[in-house]
Amino acid sequence: MAADMAEAVEVRGALIRLRRATGLPVAFGGLVEPGRPQVRISELNGTSTAALSALAVSSGNGLGGKAVALARPCAVTDYSSSRQISHEYDVAVAAEGLRSVLAVPVVVRRRVRGVLYGALRTAQPLGDRTLSAAVEAARDVEQALVVRDEAHLLLAAARERAPGPDAAGGAGWEQVREAHGALRALAPRIVDPAVRAELLAVCGRLAGAASPDGAGARAVDLAPRELDVLACVAAGTTNAAAAQRLGVRPETVKGYLRSAMRKLGAHTRLEAVVAARRAGLLP
Repeated sequence: MAADMAEAVEVRGALIRLRRATGLPVAFGGLVEPGRPQVRISELNGTSTAALSALAVSSGNGLGGKAVALARPCAVTDYSSSRQISHEYDVAVAAEGLRSVLAVPVVVRRRVRGVLYGALRTAQPLGDRTLSAAVEAARDVEQALVVRDEAHLLLAAARERAPGPDAAGGAGWEQVREAHGALRALAPRIVDPAVRAELLAVCGRLAGAASPDGAGARAVDLAPRELDVLACVAAGTTNAAAAQRLGVRPETVKGYLRSAMRKLGAHTRLEAVVAARRAGLLP
């Protein structure tokens, strides 16, 4: 349920951006229902009725269903009279008074996960700029879903690989450290606070496994971004690679690293990583 709510927030935000970028008076959309070949319209923006709310759009049917089946954007200038689509949803579309409509699929790893619509109440062509803005809004949702999927995969992998308190030097520990670094880099990009909190909690458990008594964990107070940078450094990344992973500039990475080294009393990157591990801050 929490995941569904978080995904709805992503779709809602994308619809707002779509209307703002295009000037279209109406936008709506939804995601594919789990286990079913249909999109459920869950988010409405600018509508004057509830006619489209909870509408189930099957693959191949109507404009949105065509976008799902083809996995590409589709548009019509006059929905009710268009010969390019089937007309299972004419009643709902007419009740909202929509004429020109575009539909853009949300595609993640070659699988359609949802559809975003934009519409006018007049019959006129929707230009390339409007379509491009709609595609950008769909890409935003796609990226958010990719991040969520990656987070869940990393969480599952981290739970499976989490070592016992005596396994700090065992085989597979480097995989744990890599998962820890990836999770820390991913956490700030997660919109869902519950998923983000779980990511950070798993990071804490992985880090604590290297220092089971936790004796030094409270001795050093590193800022979250300082710890993110150290996690990247511990995984062997360069400043440039860490910057790309964290979405910041290389100079920013250097600043966080210098600050972390100062707090840890370290003179080199390696000393900083060793000190952070002793403090139970890194696995």
